[in-house]
Amino acid sequence: MTGARITRRSLLAGVGASAVAAGLGGCRADSAPGAATAAPTSSAPIAPSLSPSPSPSPADEAALRKKIARMLVVGFRGATVKPGDWIMRAIAEQGLGGVILFDRDQLTGGSRNIDSPPQVTALIRSLRAAAPHLVVSIDQEGGKIARLKPANGFPATASQAAIGARNSPKVTRQWAAGIAKTLVDIGVDYNFAPVVDLAVNPDNPAIAQLDRAFSADPAVVAANARIAIEAYRAAKVRTSVKHFPGLGSASGNTDFESVDVTDTWTRTELVPYQELIKAGTLDTVMVTHFHNRQLDPVLPMSLSHKVVTGLLREQLGWDGVVVSDDMQAAAVTNTYGRDESVELALAAGVDQLVFGNQAVYDPDVVEHVVSGVLGLVRAGKVTEAQLDRSVARIDALWPR
Repeated sequence: MTGARITRRSLLAGVGASAVAAGLGGCRADSAPGAATAAPTSSAPIAPSLSPSPSPSPADEAALRKKIARMLVVGFRGATVKPGDWIMRAIAEQGLGGVILFDRDQLTGGSRNIDSPPQVTALIRSLRAAAPHLVVSIDQEGGKIARLKPANGFPATASQAAIGARNSPKVTRQWAAGIAKTLVDIGVDYNFAPVVDLAVNPDNPAIAQLDRAFSADPAVVAANARIAIEAYRAAKVRTSVKHFPGLGSASGNTDFESVDVTDTWTRTELVPYQELIKAGTLDTVMVTHFHNRQLDPVLPMSLSHKVVTGLLREQLGWDGVVVSDDMQAAAVTNTYGRDESVELALAAGVDQLVFGNQAVYDPDVVEHVVSGVLGLVRAGKVTEAQLDRSVARIDALWPR
């Protein structure tokens, strides 16, 4: 959305109404062949309560703060870390659930976390010295989207487009197993891949132009994604399919601008998700910050209860972890503040919030977000039961 900035009061006043009406009222009638609609789950949509919650005791508040921190994945600067660094304190003292590694720093243009295999391995060991079960994540899709590059001593990887063009189960399995081995060797246990967008717009700067999609054919995408995820699972690496509910028809990049697919998106783009959910293959689903007024007339997909709870959970039947794309991306921050976007994401049903610290760099982001969510609990806008459900989903993938 590129119009006037929406105020906190006017926007959040509508969240309760959207939580009650979680259907797809604006959805286009054209449906994909064989598309199935799952029965709604038994849990009712979460709406804001009418009264504040009692203030927790100091012990209860400390436990609650750690639950909230468990739901965060945060980026940081540095090829090495020391015990007193803010990221180490966030892990050891605040209970930060995960970190995300990058090769380059978007703001400085310099190297960030990745110089060589031995260096990254040592970095991850240092991070886990603060918390042995820390989730360490990365974007290692293959091809152009690879944080672990040959220039830094890592194996070259084929793109998803190249793998999809081969469309060979054996080739796909070997390709994904190779990436998984590289991740396991250095200690990464969460890969924000594979992409299951359809390459329906060859001029899409975020997907097709970067060779990130297996194919324009949803059957080819679903089949190759399933094989890839199975190979990652065999290596004990968790994955996240993206970018729900389908970014393949876009003409912009949500990292840098607001993107609207209202006039180009079709329900065929849901087919890979339907097939993978049906197969029981998924670990997590990433929702992204683009607009699609067929599905929600106001909110971006990542902040929409209609999309996250109404479509993904209730209609498609997904009850696992839902993870946000970077909450500091321009597609969100151009319209919403941090506190507003976090509140909306939680109201939508998102479990895991990513703050890459790339578009902006905030060493206090964990404290700010945890305190903000704690305030929402005190105000009765988020329930502790909701946080417990999210943490339980995360713990099911990464036991502590």
